[in-house]
Amino acid sequence: MEETTGPRTTGVTGAGAPGLRESKKLRTRQQLAATAMELFMERGFDAVSVADVAAAAEVSKPTLFRYFPTKEDLVLDRFADHQDEAARVVRNREAAQSPVGAVRAHFLAALAERDPITGLCDHPNVLAFQNMLYTTAGLESRLNHYTAREVELLAAVLEAEQVPPLAARLAARHLVTTRQELGRENWRRLAAGQSADEAYPTAVADAGQAFAMLADGLDRALPIRRS
Repeated sequence: MEETTGPRTTGVTGAGAPGLRESKKLRTRQQLAATAMELFMERGFDAVSVADVAAAAEVSKPTLFRYFPTKEDLVLDRFADHQDEAARVVRNREAAQSPVGAVRAHFLAALAERDPITGLCDHPNVLAFQNMLYTTAGLESRLNHYTAREVELLAAVLEAEQVPPLAARLAARHLVTTRQELGRENWRRLAAGQSADEAYPTAVADAGQAFAMLADGLDRALPIRRS
């Protein structure tokens, strides 16, 4: 299956290219995820077992579990690429910009680019992936694990700017949840038959309204970037 749901990172820390061992691990991980996605798209998530994936990838179940702790992670691991996105956007925001303003601007830019993470991408593979994600209870439940990490990373950035811990966690939760709900609403439009281009004006208006609602409260509680 063609990977179209967002960029992948190498997972390598430090400078320079990954070593041979790390490259082999990365290739194995990508092969397992690609094999699993092909089976899930063909048969449905619930109809495919871990044993099915392991057999198709020609590895043992213990080997598969060393790379992916749960069956759901075979699908959702790609969200790990985006867990630090909101934190990075807020940390690197421009002068005179609030955290809400930075996340809003980033989301609107992603909408314009039809980034799959916004839900506003009607590539068939992306739609198939999102349909599976939002209609499979086990996947939605496991997604909370990735959401929690995204909130944690964003809250840490806010705390580094002297926002009290509770306020930082609450603000991070609001910002992360708003992005997710906007993405889910965009998917609903496409699932109902609209094209991404047709849904775009409403998606932009919804994003504007959603972030304006947050700004009314959070801009009084969170720091504006001064320099």
